[in-house]
Amino acid sequence: MRKQLTDLRRRMVQEKIDAYLIPSDDFHGSEYVGDHFKCRGYVSGFTGSAGTLLVTADWAGLWTDGRYFLQAAQQLDGSGITLCKMGEKNVPTEEAYLKETLRPGQCLGFDGRTVTAKRFHALETALDGLDITFRTDVDLAGDGWPNRPPLSAAPAWALDEAYCGRSRAEKLAQIRRLLSERKADVLLLSSLDDIAWLLNLRGGDVACCPVVLSFLALTASDAQLFVNPSVLPEALKNALAADGITLAPYDGIYAYAAALPAHSTVWLDEEKTSCALWRAAAHCPIVSAANPTLLPKAIKNAAEIANERTAHLRDGAALTQWIFWLKATVGRSLVTERSAAEKLEALRARQPHYLEPSFDPIVAYGSHGAIVHYSATEESDIPLEPQGFLLSDTGGHYLEGTTDVTRTIALGPVSADMKRHYTLVLRSHLHLLHAQFLYGCRGSALDMIARQPLWQEGLDYNHGTGHGVGYLLSVHEGPNSFRFRSAGQDAVLESGMILSDEPGLYLEGRYGIRLENLLVCEERFENEYGRFLGFSPLTMVPFERSAIDAALLSPQERQWLNQYHAAVYAALAPLLEEADRFTLAEATAEI
Repeated sequence: MRKQLTDLRRRMVQEKIDAYLIPSDDFHGSEYVGDHFKCRGYVSGFTGSAGTLLVTADWAGLWTDGRYFLQAAQQLDGSGITLCKMGEKNVPTEEAYLKETLRPGQCLGFDGRTVTAKRFHALETALDGLDITFRTDVDLAGDGWPNRPPLSAAPAWALDEAYCGRSRAEKLAQIRRLLSERKADVLLLSSLDDIAWLLNLRGGDVACCPVVLSFLALTASDAQLFVNPSVLPEALKNALAADGITLAPYDGIYAYAAALPAHSTVWLDEEKTSCALWRAAAHCPIVSAANPTLLPKAIKNAAEIANERTAHLRDGAALTQWIFWLKATVGRSLVTERSAAEKLEALRARQPHYLEPSFDPIVAYGSHGAIVHYSATEESDIPLEPQGFLLSDTGGHYLEGTTDVTRTIALGPVSADMKRHYTLVLRSHLHLLHAQFLYGCRGSALDMIARQPLWQEGLDYNHGTGHGVGYLLSVHEGPNSFRFRSAGQDAVLESGMILSDEPGLYLEGRYGIRLENLLVCEERFENEYGRFLGFSPLTMVPFERSAIDAALLSPQERQWLNQYHAAVYAALAPLLEEADRFTLAEATAEI
């Protein structure tokens, strides 16, 4: 059993808390969090980005989703913590488990700054009638963490209008109009990517997500940014002031909300706002709705889309060079998962305007590829061999945008089964890429188009087919996605939205396959039936011809693949040296 778990239970006894909840969140409902907020990982040892730890006096469980089942099983082994596989048969939710376990009059505790208002309300509803006491003012895990990393204070910077396409003043005016339409007096904005988008602000407070730890309070005539002022250079402070934005201490948001006049109507997003901040504002009428920044942020403007195409060309050149380097090097020199990832990072870093990875790289060889979000450690790192599959899921942030691309690479001979499975995943990818649909369609309706080639063979994958992607922000951005189990991320698809197309197949103990491009949603035509939309690929990287069983491709699928490869060659050849251009011609030759 982990010492951290034993220590937590001792503090629970001292505080008279019967069950303690530790989510993955920071104070902002972020998907990825800074090191200061990784209390769940500190106590449990599970390092995945999603999961919730629940601890009672005699039991502990960690809930996570299908991306992390294999990883969590390995990391929780011997910890004294039970893995609860979300969505699996006979696995209760955290709320259902608490309802069955807690006795009337007992106490449930958590740090109210790290539990969203939406989850708090779900807990209240589930435990209604049991006379349960909630303690939301205790950070038992963080307070007991020796040498806990401090809050990040990385320098902030302004994203030039040449890259983001719209001024800060324009965006503020648009959001104020939406505020007025909902008859709300104050918008309390907690989500870091929404604040960054609205203020054309970027930073480095979260690894792989260039945001600034901050809150924003916006009214018709005032805007207050709650932030550590030391991270803002004077020029940026002046620019913010010129647009009517005043600065306040980062943790002052709670007192600000508590001091709002009782007649003020407050707009906040309960999925992104903490229980602590919601409680501070609860004396006011509350408009509980998605942040008004959500949809404008997701619909990229013409400048952003043009810039994204530039970013993807540069990124495609780096990734293609890396694939060719792997094929030429593995078997002749020692290359491991981690050293391969370092080589790719070095190639990306040579590209103009490259900033940092958009997420921790997934470079998974052989059976590691079946772990959907595998991350190589010093302990797990293995050499690559000139045979079998290497699954690479990586991305980068450029001033021109964000990339996310997955390729499954044949490092040498592959079996007939591997070719069949690769081709099925490729067919799935191509079918979604070429979907054409009427306006009003949602991602959940298109998800089965991708899954159909696999479903017809009785196969599937335990993750969504695609997610929205931010512009130099979060690589996973709502509200758009492709998933038949919508999980709330199921917006109407709009022209200008960027999404990933990433079907896969994972055979535990053998190999994994995933093929991912980013797509931009575009207008196609309009007729008497309405507006039709479709997708155009942003990612320009060849697929693995040696792993394709051409006999499994229909004539239409073959045409789609050849068209894509012709586009890849035309786009990348001018960016590559002569030897790589020759290899690219072979890699993109017609099938």
